[in-house]
Amino acid sequence: MAKKLQQMTQEELKAFYQEALKEYEECKAKGLKLDMSRGKPGRAQVSISDDMFDIDIRQHMISDGIDIGNYGGFDGLPCCKRYFADLLGVQEDEVFAGGNASLNLMYDTISKAYTHGLLRSPEPWCKLDKVKWLCPAPGYDRHFKVSQSFGMELITVPMTEEGPDMDMVEELVKDPAVKGIWCVPKFSNPDGIVYSEEVVNRIAALKPAAPDFVIMWDNAYCVHEFQGEFVPFSDIITLCREAGRPDMVFEFASTSKVTYPGAGIACFAASKENVAYMKKLMSIQTIGFDKMNQLRHVLYLKDKEHTIAHMKKHAEFMKPKFDLVEEWLSREIAPLGIGHWHKPLGGYFVSFFALPGCAKRTNELAKEAGVVMTGAGATYPYGIDPEDSNLRIAPSYPPLEELREAMAVFCACVKLAAAEHMLNN
Repeated sequence: MAKKLQQMTQEELKAFYQEALKEYEECKAKGLKLDMSRGKPGRAQVSISDDMFDIDIRQHMISDGIDIGNYGGFDGLPCCKRYFADLLGVQEDEVFAGGNASLNLMYDTISKAYTHGLLRSPEPWCKLDKVKWLCPAPGYDRHFKVSQSFGMELITVPMTEEGPDMDMVEELVKDPAVKGIWCVPKFSNPDGIVYSEEVVNRIAALKPAAPDFVIMWDNAYCVHEFQGEFVPFSDIITLCREAGRPDMVFEFASTSKVTYPGAGIACFAASKENVAYMKKLMSIQTIGFDKMNQLRHVLYLKDKEHTIAHMKKHAEFMKPKFDLVEEWLSREIAPLGIGHWHKPLGGYFVSFFALPGCAKRTNELAKEAGVVMTGAGATYPYGIDPEDSNLRIAPSYPPLEELREAMAVFCACVKLAAAEHMLNN
């Protein structure tokens, strides 16, 4: 049985370092060029949706009275809104169906708040001295960058096993300068945590000092189980309405990891009043989105039941890859006591925590050995992980054999970085 590094004598640690260095140099000598930087499906996985192109949409050119080949239907085809309403468990008139990217809709929401204010804003955010934003971390780097791009002060909220630290959130929202929070409630990026019912209810019951405080509810992985059966999830729109704050939340979803990343369909769901307000603002920037793509997706995916069945095909690709990551970390890292990680049942990432002070070095070593990963610190506001510990593993893109090689490199880098750190400290 392997001995934990913390229990080794100085001489044993030096010997371990030499072994780790040898293992790393052997990996480096392979001249690999592997990519684990982003949570994107591989080509073979994406191709499971290719029969979508066998659908002849010409016989459906009039949909709910809307000519899909012409102007009109600015807020999305009714059939597309019904599809997302079914998927998210909301009402059809609470849905705005857009283009290919939910991130674009998220950015638009924040941008409109900055330039015009939200529905309940006393004034546009650009006129305020300071805007603060809550960022559960580890979290999604693109979320943080959206807020940062508008000059907001980012406040880190630690993630727990059940979701954001709600005691901290409830205290922070007493500040009227705190205008919102990012949430990835199911299979969070990168931890893979599913918010508990208690956390979801506490979020919906928030009583912020800011009248225009907004929950940005990015439900990106709402049907993305790769192990076990689909698990239903609470409808935040209804919960906020029942709590007396119906306009406090915008929920986002897309088919980016259901069909084609970059060529799917996306939506936001919100109160009817919020949808009407955003439609008025957004109608100035676009005449409408790609209704042909909306229709193509609805004809292919049909409804929630068929979408969940389709996601089972994705799971056949995803589960073996996550099992492989678990196998390598359990065998190579756990016995040495130099890292821990979350074991998700869905989503696209494994959140790995190296020894404090070792994440950047691990990432640097991996890059030198030909394995590209998301930058250390990216999962925290401003790209600064105070512990220099968290690394996001994205195993979905490489084929299994390449992933096996990448994990061999990653584990070698974790061991070498840990040995260096312990010898130097």
